[in-house]
Amino acid sequence: MPPRQLPLDLGHVVGLSRDDLVVSPANQQATNVIDAWPEWPTPIVLLVGPAGSGKSHLAAIWREQAGAVQMAAHDIADHVGGLEPTPVLIDDIGANGLDETGLFHLINAVKGAGSSLLLVSRGFPMSWKIALPDLASRMKTATLVEIHEPDDVLLSGVITKLFADRQVEVDPHVVQFLVRRIERSLPTAIRVVERLDRLALEQKSKITRSMASEAIEAIDTGQTKLDM
Repeated sequence: MPPRQLPLDLGHVVGLSRDDLVVSPANQQATNVIDAWPEWPTPIVLLVGPAGSGKSHLAAIWREQAGAVQMAAHDIADHVGGLEPTPVLIDDIGANGLDETGLFHLINAVKGAGSSLLLVSRGFPMSWKIALPDLASRMKTATLVEIHEPDDVLLSGVITKLFADRQVEVDPHVVQFLVRRIERSLPTAIRVVERLDRLALEQKSKITRSMASEAIEAIDTGQTKLDM
């Protein structure tokens, strides 16, 4: 048997623009808040959702439209001075260390400048174990928006969009097969689409349910690349 010809992996950039966003009931409220900027109900908005729910996509959209600067949660104090009215984004806050004093002063600076601060987190502030009472008090004044785990509508739309971005046509019944069987997260959707695209190129075949089942099984067993 001749060796299989593996397709050259040229990479694929996942779009993070507003046009690339798929909206469903799972993220509708959060999308509305991002779209409403700068007419936010409070200067501080906290966007909370599980891993793979699309928080970073929404954050990227807001950062672009607001012209925001992005800070790391662990060294905020070093960057607070001279912000003036510049909007600020802190992604994945509360996960790997939090500069509580820096965040407290940042919130005061943002409010004083009439600016905006978007905080993105996997957990609610109570899970951050805040030790600074003044910061805990400030966080209670933030607008809290929650993104839920991807529902069928969102997952289906994302998978369809990912295939379209790769100029790959897939029957709707294959998309629904994937929706019913993969883990409910956007990173998993990206991984399975990448694998199916490579399989289709390698086999010079249309994507089928059996091929989709093979890709899901490979991902479930921890494989990240096609067998050589």
